[in-house]
Order: sequence, then C-alpha cells, then structure tokens
Amino acid sequence: MGSFKVRNSLLSKKLKLSKTRLLIIDDNQLRYNQIIELFESKSYQIQATLLDDLNSFEKQLNIGWDIVIFGRAYDLKLEQVVSLIQASAQPNLPILLLSPDSYTSTEYLSYIHKGIYEIIDLKAPEQLYIALVRALSYSRLQQNEQRLLEELDTAHSHVQSKVKESNKAVATLQEGIHTKANAEYLALFGLKNENELIGLPILDILQPTDLSHFKQKFKRVSQGLFDQASLDIVCRNPAIAASNPLKIEFLPSDEEDAVQLTIEYDDSSTVAPVSTLPISQSNENEKLPPTIHAFNAINRQLSKQPANANALVVITLSSCPEDVFKHNFETIKTYFSSIYGFIKEQVNVSVFKINAVLYVALFQAESDQVLKSQLISLKSLEKPQLLSVGNSTLPLHLFLGYMVLNQTNITDEKSFDHLLEQAFAQRLPNMEQSLSQPDLGQATVLEKINISTESIPKVQQSLLQALQQKLDAGDIHLKYQQLYDKQDSNLYTYEVTSGFIYDNAWQDINQLSDLRDDPELSIKVDRWILVEACKQLHNFLTQYPTAKLIINLNRHILLNDKQLPELMGKLLTIVGSRAKAPLTLQFSEESISQNLPLAQQQFAKLKQNEVEISVRDFGISMYCESILSQIDLDYLSLHQNLCKMLGSDKELTQLQHKLENFHKIKAVEILAKDLNDMTMFANAWNIEARYLQGDYFQKKLDRLTDVQDQ
Repeated sequence: MGSFKVRNSLLSKKLKLSKTRLLIIDDNQLRYNQIIELFESKSYQIQATLLDDLNSFEKQLNIGWDIVIFGRAYDLKLEQVVSLIQASAQPNLPILLLSPDSYTSTEYLSYIHKGIYEIIDLKAPEQLYIALVRALSYSRLQQNEQRLLEELDTAHSHVQSKVKESNKAVATLQEGIHTKANAEYLALFGLKNENELIGLPILDILQPTDLSHFKQKFKRVSQGLFDQASLDIVCRNPAIAASNPLKIEFLPSDEEDAVQLTIEYDDSSTVAPVSTLPISQSNENEKLPPTIHAFNAINRQLSKQPANANALVVITLSSCPEDVFKHNFETIKTYFSSIYGFIKEQVNVSVFKINAVLYVALFQAESDQVLKSQLISLKSLEKPQLLSVGNSTLPLHLFLGYMVLNQTNITDEKSFDHLLEQAFAQRLPNMEQSLSQPDLGQATVLEKINISTESIPKVQQSLLQALQQKLDAGDIHLKYQQLYDKQDSNLYTYEVTSGFIYDNAWQDINQLSDLRDDPELSIKVDRWILVEACKQLHNFLTQYPTAKLIINLNRHILLNDKQLPELMGKLLTIVGSRAKAPLTLQFSEESISQNLPLAQQQFAKLKQNEVEISVRDFGISMYCESILSQIDLDYLSLHQNLCKMLGSDKELTQLQHKLENFHKIKAVEILAKDLNDMTMFANAWNIEARYLQGDYFQKKLDRLTDVQDQ
C-alpha cells in the first residue's frame, strides 16, 4: 500500500512571507512574551504592540492590524474593544479572547455573540497556534477583498472616463446571438430599438468581409480564450453609420455563458452620444459620480452576499416645509447635509446618496415574506419627522418607494437608473392583510369611557387638542429601542416609547403632565399605542419569532380601564407569538405607589393573560422597596438619577449595593437605561443589572430592527 500526505493550506508558508501585525491588550508582559515566542517558534515575522488602556488602544486602532488579542486591561473592557473595532476602518478585524480565569465552556456562545472570533488558552499551545493561524488567514482574506474592491472601483472609474472620451458601442452575445445592446450599438447599425436586434446572429449584423478569419477568432472567444480578442474588421452591413474598418474587442461578461462585444468607431456625428446618468454638480470632482458609486456598491453587495429576496428602496423628500427656509443659509445647508445621517440611522443598512435629496438603499432577506416584513416596517418613516440642526429642530417629511429585484446583479448604469425610476413610482406595501381581521378591528374601536374630567385650562388645552388631532390622523410616533441582554438569551427585546411633534418640538407622551387631567384621552392614546405596537410586533415576528416588547403606558389605562386585561388577551392572540409573554406593560413607580391596592388587582388580572409587568423610574423614592415586596414584578427600570451613577467609579459601588438590596427583596430583572456613551455602558457590566439600554447600543428608532442586521 502506498502512503499519502494530507496538508492543510492554512499551515503553508504563505502567511509567513510578510509580517504579522499583532495588537495585544493585556496587563501581563509574560503572556505577551509567550504569544510572541509561539509565533517566532513557527518562523513567523511579528510586529506586535502591548497595551492595557483605552487611550492607547484608540490611537493604535488607526494603524492596520491582522489580529487583536484581548486578555485583561486597566480601563478597557471587552465590549469597548468590540464596539470600537466594529466602528473602525477594519470592522472585520478578528478578536481573540484569552480564556478568563473563571471561563466555562457554557459561556462560549455568549462570547461569540459579543463579537469574539475565538477563545484561546495559553495552556494549550498547539491549539492556540491553530486558532491564531485561522484568525490570521481570515484577516488576510478580508484585507485582500477590501483591496480588490477598491481596485475594482478605480478600474471602473477609469473605464467610465474612457467611455466618455470615446465612442463605444456595446452588445452582449450568448452562443453568437445578440441578447442586448446599448443605444450606441443600435444607432451604429441603424436599429430603432433593442427588440429589432435581440435574437439576431452576430454575423448578420457585422457581416465581415474576411468571414473565415472572423470565425476563427470568434471560436476562440467562445471557448473562453481572449488572447486574440481584439481585431479590425471591414463591415459590409449597408446600414452602418460609421466608416470602416471597425475596431472590435470581445470581453468576458458578468453573465453566464456570455461575451461582451465592444466596437470603437471614428465617426461620432451620426451616432447618439453615450448615455450617462445624471451627475450632481457637487460631486463632479469626486472619483466616481454618486449614481455610479451606488450602482457599483449595490452590485458588489448582491454578488458578495447573495440573498433569495432583494429590493431597492428610494428615499427622498415628499415636501420641504417652509419652516426650513426661515433660517439662515448655514442652517439650511446643515439641514440638507444631515438628512443622510438620519436615514442611515433609521434604516440600518447601507445608504447611498444620489444627490442632496435622493438616496437609495438595498434590502436583502432570506425569503419574500421576510423582505415584505422589512419593507412594511419602513412605512413609519413617512410620518412627519424632526431633524436636529444645531440648536434647532426642523421638520422632515420623507417619501419612500421600492422595487423588488428579480436579477442577481444590475447589468449597467442605465438599467440601474431605470430601476430607481420604477422604485420611485411604487409606494411601500401596507401592513399584511392578516392584521385586518375582526379581532384587531375590535381592539382599535375604542369605546367611550364614562369618566368625568375636570375642565382643562386653555394654556394646556392647545397641547391636548394637538394630541387629539395627532391621534385622529395616526401621527403619534412609536420609538423602539433594543435592549442588551447580558445573558444573551433574550436578544430581541425592545422598549416602546411614544410621542408626537408639536410646534417643531418632540412631546414625550409618558412625560406629558397635561394628560393626568384628561383620563379619557389618556386611555384612548394608550389603547392606540398598544394596538399599533402589536401590529408592528406581529410584522416583526416574521423576521425574529422570539421578539418581545416592553410598552410604556400612563396611569389611567391601568387604574380606570377595566377592559385592559380583556384587550391584552385579544392582542396577544392576534400577535401570534410563539414566545412566552411577548408583551410587557411598563408603568411609572409614582403611578403605582399612589394607587397600590388598585394596581395590585389589575396586575393580577394581567398576569392571568400572560402579560408581564415592569416599573420605570424605579429606585429613588421612599416607596420603592414597599412596591417591590408587595407587587409581583417581572422587570424594573432604574431611575435616570441612579443610572447617572455609572459615570463615577465611587458611586458605582453605592449603586451596586442598592441593587443587591433590591435582589434580596425580590428576584427581579433590572434594566439600566440612558447608557449613551461607552464609559457608562462598560461600567454597567459591574452592576447586577441584566438588561442594558441606551444610544451606545441602539438609538430610539421609528421601526423595529436588530443592531446586527447590517
């Protein structure tokens, strides 16, 4: 019997030919030395840096690296490292975690979800070496891909400029038959439209004088050999609108089993000029016009990450409110330049700017049903919005349209422009028909509640009248913010807040003291919020079946609406979630403390319908411990004054003692909110709060979306 040797290409010498750039975050020089010695023992060239603080890491991140290894650090946490890398110029840079002292195998998936590439152990050097080589190979592939994409952009830009400088007629052929052509090709041979050309053999159009020579060249091209693909021919087609000879060239095509024919001719006077897409004047000096840049990037996305369902979404202004033009020029300029950032934040996919008021995005999904769910969720962006510009807030009215892509790539810029035009003409789909069933209709018919109300002073009445008008028009905004679960089990839990725009300012419904004096309107608003949030959840479950909502409500629906438990039962049935307790109702601590017996009764009824209960603004009043001991709570959301303590190391210890005391009274899940910067988010890992919430993880958005969707 013969023998054979199996080799792993990852262990070849190729990775050793250039320096491996290694960034190690650790407070132990000995571990650093051990890693370097391991690489050097395998004949790797190493360029390494050791650091253990945030400032040094942020500076070093501007330099290109192959691998990051995280051990322990003075003031730098793993979550910070992951976040900063994902926001850097190397978002796919692999991070290897040195196995923590208390690490168990059950934590493996949790770390992977956090963004770790692999967990490594210095006590197992051979396994460590293999993990390092795998990470290095992955990193180099990512770098090569990025470099190739940049070169492709440069090459495409060069081709585009050449096309503009010369007359090029282009056609696509399959087995010698025309399948499509540009306007220049049609005009060159006197054809009125593409339908006259499609299906005709190449010989019928070119009619070369030296037929055998042409057939010989074309045979090689058909076999995929392009070494002799450029030639001059004398064309005998009587309709030709250019002088002979024609300079022709065959090129490979992106389409399967196809070749591209380009013809360069001298006489441009009788041929239509090259069709170009509109280029915004502000971008004339850029490397690529914005439309072509968008076309290239979207095509790359379609080929790099193919999906079963794809759609182009165009976003533009539906109108430009007059209030915008009442400001100075600098404010107006900033307003238009800020639109892109607002759209990017809301849609959570790559957005491309065509001009100052037109943008396009690519949405992808594993099925038509999931894609439709994504498109439906975008509908909320067509409600009136506010855009912060300096110290002002200005109105923003958006229009969205879409076009489902049936092809795996967009053939050329002209086709791309046509798709944008079609998308502009097609409005986003409405909520799925299944949401219009009788039960949901019954839930939205808010019965008149016979509760006497005190007369409302005129200074307050205008605000409440505006709220009533917004309610009638359905222009109340629901804002969704994803929570970070330290246990990585409830990944798709979202808090729902609500508000409306009044006098170009945001009015938070849960902070609207005026509503306390109008129980009837308060209940109507909260019922509308419940129904609308459940519609959005039902739609979102198509994408994420385990998603849950924590919905903020005011006191009157809890204390004065006896039909609330029945309504929640109907809504849970209609939502159709397979998750346990997908809906949590959240009320303020003040509302509960002032009405404890009645709140207890309502909570008991809600619990029977598998509705969970949460209390917000918790922890600073003298009643908080009494509430915790007397009411069966599922969650409590800390008061913002407690969360502010996360910004101070001294107060951090005090906060932890307070939370430990809460847990002694009752085992309840704690939510830390308003973690809007990296320091507070990182410090929150040192307290007994399971859920973290804030702009640092995800900002409040008008639609349900997962931070990892992009």
